[in-house]
Amino acid sequence: MNIANETKEFDVLVIGSGPGGYTAAKRAAEAGLRVAVAERERIGGVCTNVGCIPSKVLISEAHRFEIGGRSNLDFAEVQAFKDAVVQKQSGGVGFLLKNKYTETFRGEARLISDHEAIIDQGGTSTRIRFEHCILATGSRPIELPAFPFGGRILSSTEALGLQQVPESLIVIGGGYIGIELGQTFAKFGSKVTILEGGDQILPGFEAELTRPVAKKLQENQVDIFTGAIAERVEQQPDRVTVHFKENGNPRQATAQYVLVTVGRRPNTDGNLGLDRAGVKLAERGLIPVDEQGRTNVPHIFAIGDIVAGPALAHKAYYEAKVAVEALTHHHAKVDYRALPLVVFSDPEVASVGWSETDARARGTEVVTGRASYAINGRALALRAAEGFVKIVAEKETERIIGAQIVGAEASNLIAELALAIEMSATLEDIALTIHAHPTLGEIVMEAAEAAIAKRRK
Repeated sequence: MNIANETKEFDVLVIGSGPGGYTAAKRAAEAGLRVAVAERERIGGVCTNVGCIPSKVLISEAHRFEIGGRSNLDFAEVQAFKDAVVQKQSGGVGFLLKNKYTETFRGEARLISDHEAIIDQGGTSTRIRFEHCILATGSRPIELPAFPFGGRILSSTEALGLQQVPESLIVIGGGYIGIELGQTFAKFGSKVTILEGGDQILPGFEAELTRPVAKKLQENQVDIFTGAIAERVEQQPDRVTVHFKENGNPRQATAQYVLVTVGRRPNTDGNLGLDRAGVKLAERGLIPVDEQGRTNVPHIFAIGDIVAGPALAHKAYYEAKVAVEALTHHHAKVDYRALPLVVFSDPEVASVGWSETDARARGTEVVTGRASYAINGRALALRAAEGFVKIVAEKETERIIGAQIVGAEASNLIAELALAIEMSATLEDIALTIHAHPTLGEIVMEAAEAAIAKRRK
């Protein structure tokens, strides 16, 4: 029985205050709509509190520690700094949501019909009537049946909150989360072992991009096992042993903790009430949506980790903007051609658009250009000469359709190439753009020039 202490009416109900949720709320409020935001945990969602932001703080601090000669680590100070950054970011999100058009409810929202929801706020509840709803409930780490979280078995959330650097750590999963956190703790001094089920770390990226990362991990004394399937675990008071098979051969590894990073599960189960609103679910708990983010119930939208595609904060930002444009009767639809993928490893890895392999598989004749960090003045000055930029363009038109980078500041450099794809720029557009000297951006220009030279031979 749904009994509420009061009933309120809004134009838009946003469930979740992570990157997608708070962006949707902000944009809807800017359009003059009355917006309710429901958040059951912390303002800012996983990304701000236990994901993107705190992990990047630890990554940056580990890098500083490494280049500083690995001396005088005060991990308590590192964690205090991380917490301060998180608090500032969360406070900033809260500030964005404080305006005359937005009301934030701290509690769990559950849909009771396609136009109503109840928000339980710990002893009290509010009934919300809405014209539109944007579901932005995010995701959580996948828990393996044989490796339940607890004790010395950690998810990324617990790993980010460790108060001491582990003496040793086994990471199950060599995707971007496992590599980022594994390498971070290795730099802080942990003995790290990574178990990856595929034939390379960072599956989904071309092998030439992952090789410099694997090389650096080896320099960090990280043991990497590919073709490794974790089967069972034995927990002791002070250690944990993982039994796994490496290409079918039984192996085991022992460490102080195990970190499981095998993906994320969408938060569409539990008490959300999708069935009562008539919203359909697809496989793996994802919500099918159209190109505007609409579910099968046209005035209910879904964005971020609960819809198909990579679980990325910037994808959620983008989908939020499209959804709000759609519900305010503007023509908008998603276009993921220029969606960048970034790994904050050392060196960093970034990709946008099609790879050369993707393009050829689609029957597109391409020309590629590649330029190295090794002779770039800025890279040499930074002692970061490992890496390259590769640009993929249609051979006939020279229009840029993809790019891959491995090297320092790849996460920042990829933006120029994402813009190039978004605006259908050509190789010449990049090559004729004056890039400041000495900068890493010159490597992008040189890659475009290399492609032009190859194309016009």
